Amino acid sequence: MKDTPINCDIVTQIIKKLNIPDMGRITIRMLKKLVDEIEAATGEKFIRMEMGVPGLPPSQVGIEAEIKALRTGIAALYADIYGIPELKREMARFVKLFMNIDVSEEGCIPTVGSMQGGLATFVTVNRMYKEKNTTLSIDPCFPVHKQQHMVIGNPIEAFDVYNYRGDKLKAKLESYLEKGNISCILYSNPNNPSWICFTEKELKIIGEMATTYGAIIVEDLAYFGMDFRKDYSKPGQPPYQPSAANYTDNYILLISSSKVFSYAGQRIGMMVLSDKVYSLRSPNLLNYYYFDQFGPSMIFGTLYAMSAGTAHSPQYGLAAMLKAVNDGTVNLTQDVRVYGEKARIMKKLFMDNGFRIVYDMDDNDPVADGFYFTISYPEMDGEELIRELIYHGISAISLSICGSERSEGARACVSLVRESQFPALEERLKKFRENNPR
Repeated sequence: MKDTPINCDIVTQIIKKLNIPDMGRITIRMLKKLVDEIEAATGEKFIRMEMGVPGLPPSQVGIEAEIKALRTGIAALYADIYGIPELKREMARFVKLFMNIDVSEEGCIPTVGSMQGGLATFVTVNRMYKEKNTTLSIDPCFPVHKQQHMVIGNPIEAFDVYNYRGDKLKAKLESYLEKGNISCILYSNPNNPSWICFTEKELKIIGEMATTYGAIIVEDLAYFGMDFRKDYSKPGQPPYQPSAANYTDNYILLISSSKVFSYAGQRIGMMVLSDKVYSLRSPNLLNYYYFDQFGPSMIFGTLYAMSAGTAHSPQYGLAAMLKAVNDGTVNLTQDVRVYGEKARIMKKLFMDNGFRIVYDMDDNDPVADGFYFTISYPEMDGEELIRELIYHGISAISLSICGSERSEGARACVSLVRESQFPALEERLKKFRENNPR
């Protein structure tokens, strides 16, 4: 075994103990457990890039609002399943002020993180019409969305968008939609894991295809406003967060508080149904719910069965955070811009040591610096790359678990890497290159 920054014998022993047969297919949580055990056994700290979790303090506005609400005794009360009025009001304002999209408060629903919003959406949308029971995922994707489909037994089809940017996207989408079984089109924007962002032309294509074929867009906005090439932080002023919702009425927006507000631990997210989607009716829904209308089926059927609503105090916290950015007293993206700066520095360190950026372009423009970036190393497949990184004290996840056809690559998250670790990262990358000459 080569001379590596982390004791190679200990790493090998722990990999065997955890019975990990393929490092290229290891899940995010399992990789976290592996690195936790290696750190405990060796006393060495990793450059941790496997988990997409915030690396900043949570919003104090939200914390203070939660504390105030808890002191009034709301912990003893069930919150209304459709959300407290002040939160629904601020959600509708937020979508208008930062996306320039009009939605009714009725269709603004808090969820237990946007992950629950996704699961509830896949359950309900795929029961609307008997012949449309399949999700189309524009990959690469957040791996858990596919896991959710496995858990509920829903079919999912997918393609890697890397070779279908711009005008090529229309024909690729149509090849799936024309079969008639696609209920919804799922994607994240900015994208996890690649950090690509769809252009207005591409969003228009997606929106128009959804209208033509009667599919519902499920737009995962976990990294709302975090394409730092433009400033999306001014309420009521362009530029607005890009969205296919500008080109169709068939949409559900999943908006997270975890990243932009660093509020991941409170598991509070936003599901926004367009007015049209909320009012859609189908007799097939009556096979599962008391209603033939989508909105009530979602709220009083799926969400009620899953969790009987969202925790009470985080709703007050999120309402306060949204009000602050809606009123302009807090800048939406000022704090999180540090992620873009860290990505710029870290990408250079990798490229200076022989790595390449996998998803490097947004159609004709270089991909932004942000929460994630993607890397590969010459003549290494994904399994070897992840394994070698672990021996060198660096953790990242394989792109293959994200539905990417670029299986030689890995996703790196910048959030937990401190600036003080940059020298260690540079030294470990130099050792990586020394041990793996190309």
